[in-house]
Amino acid sequence: RGVIILPVIVRHCLFNETTFKYPDPVNGPKELSLAKLQSANSPTTPLNSLSEHEQDKILLEVAQRLLKILHQSGSAQPSTGNTPKTVWNIPFERNPFFTGREEMLAEIREALVSNGIAAFTGLGGIGKTQTALEYACRQKDDYQQIFWSKAESKESLISDFAQLASLLNLPEKDAKDQQEIVKAVQRWLQRHDHWLLILDNADDLSLTSPFIQGLQSGHILLTTRAQATGTILGIEVKKLPDPEGTVFLLRRAKLITKNISYEIVPQELRDQSLAIVRELDGLPLALDQAGAYIETTHCGLAAYFELYQSHGIELLKERGLFAPGHPDPVATTWILSFQKIEQANPAAAELLRFCAFLHPDSIPEELITEGASELGPVLGPVAENALSFNNAIGDILKFSLIHRDMNTHTLEIHRLVQSVILKSLDGEIHQQWNERFIRAMDHVFPSPEFENWPQCERLLVQAQHCTSMIITNDLRLQEGARILNQTAFYVFLRARYAEAEPLYQRALAINEQVLEPTHPEVATSLNNLGLLYKNQGQYADADPLYQRALAIREQTLGPTHPEVATSLNNLGVLYAAQERYSDVEPLYQRTLHIQETSLGHNHPDVGQSLNNLACLYVAQGRYADAEPLYQRALAILEKSLGLEHPNTKTFRENYEGLLKKMEDDKD
Repeated sequence: RGVIILPVIVRHCLFNETTFKYPDPVNGPKELSLAKLQSANSPTTPLNSLSEHEQDKILLEVAQRLLKILHQSGSAQPSTGNTPKTVWNIPFERNPFFTGREEMLAEIREALVSNGIAAFTGLGGIGKTQTALEYACRQKDDYQQIFWSKAESKESLISDFAQLASLLNLPEKDAKDQQEIVKAVQRWLQRHDHWLLILDNADDLSLTSPFIQGLQSGHILLTTRAQATGTILGIEVKKLPDPEGTVFLLRRAKLITKNISYEIVPQELRDQSLAIVRELDGLPLALDQAGAYIETTHCGLAAYFELYQSHGIELLKERGLFAPGHPDPVATTWILSFQKIEQANPAAAELLRFCAFLHPDSIPEELITEGASELGPVLGPVAENALSFNNAIGDILKFSLIHRDMNTHTLEIHRLVQSVILKSLDGEIHQQWNERFIRAMDHVFPSPEFENWPQCERLLVQAQHCTSMIITNDLRLQEGARILNQTAFYVFLRARYAEAEPLYQRALAINEQVLEPTHPEVATSLNNLGLLYKNQGQYADADPLYQRALAIREQTLGPTHPEVATSLNNLGVLYAAQERYSDVEPLYQRTLHIQETSLGHNHPDVGQSLNNLACLYVAQGRYADAEPLYQRALAILEKSLGLEHPNTKTFRENYEGLLKKMEDDKD
């Protein structure tokens, strides 16, 4: 490329009369007079005649001029070949509808400046390639060369590096040995700076490592579905938030022409597009396909939403004609990923299938690990083994089809991934996984006593999803009736009566269908539904349910069974609420006798019966009879449940209320 000469006069010399010889690689040795060159300092002011400060100023100017020359030449170091000053080989046009991602673009810029290499990670169709493309377009003035290479296989990397050699006009570009061409490109990248290399679809990072090892003078940006990126800083590309997704969909459908603020989108357009964005869960590729369909067919937002409700997966299988960098439609992208997972680890594929039946957000890992015995012969043994379970999750994370939160020990799966997986299953397999979910949920959901409330709350979203599935699909399993009942009981205890009623009713209906009419589980369902009605003041509805539950328990379990005592107590509470005091006392007395006999004198249920009997005496003005019962009840609960248990606090309040009444009577 010739020789660049920048003279600096160190001491006094005959500058204008001096010549020197230098090698010319093309034409041989040449001679040049220094008079033709502009020196950094005047011949009359050599460096040795200047102060240290003045010398520094001249040397700084030399350094600045050198940097400018080097940048203009496209390299900080010598290179072979006649390299073009600028190279841009990105195979896609800039997406005119790109919306949002501002913080992410700033974050990736900072990461590249700091580390030289970074990666966009995330689910297929989430917008990794589009975001990398947008970054390249925005930052093109910061780079002299921007290279793009497909990294889904070793063959594609070698092929694209060979194209880079041609673009850079390297002497080795026509070499027969492709490895020699790759090494030539690597040498060029090592000797130059101000370049950006984008490796797209680098899902197997072990393939890309040999191609980028030792390249530290430029920037390397990868896009990958792998969540584990090792020493490479990974920035996860997530679904579009509602406002950005709405604007993107409207722009893509050509219903608005500018990248306007969400707040100034007309209300009708905003509402209609927001419904689609939420239905597609903010997935950019799906929104792009939706916008393209709306633009092409002129069906409108409302009609598309309606169509998606009935033909969702068919629409997701439509080819994304206008999705640069992502020609495959949404469904195809994930089906191919799923097939790769199944080939590598069948248990991982089973885990993914199971997650498709769950609520997509905050899936507690213990639902899988503790419910493993219900998850079939392939997934079950793997879920029981921590190492195998982690390996299965790791194989799925390579494609970002789920997200794992190591702090909360929960998993998440995109709703559209669920839809594609569910659509791929036939009816028999679908039914099998429905039943596995129900049985695992029944196995894991705890009895909703106060001490179990945190775990109940953690599992509640999944339990509610399970109960909804049972009701929607009219599934009639005894385990389904139990999870309906347990879920209803928990929300009932949290005073969410409207949520509890349909669950209790369906649990009763299932038990009556799959069990004998006198089965204890039928009595439990009758009792719980009666309790719900009683708490809502529906006394006439509660009474026959309580009576029927009592009759079943006495017949099936015997007259002295603790569950008989429960029915007697509930009837007593119901009659007390109706002030039928003469009917209440014999029920309470019989309840107390059964519990003391079968459970022992210090059982919490005995304390509850003592409290109830004391409340009856207070209502009748029999304070002297009530006081020792309250005292005994409070002592039992403080010892068995603790001072801070809600029932203990209630009993204490009852006792203190009695003492106040007795004190007031004295006055």
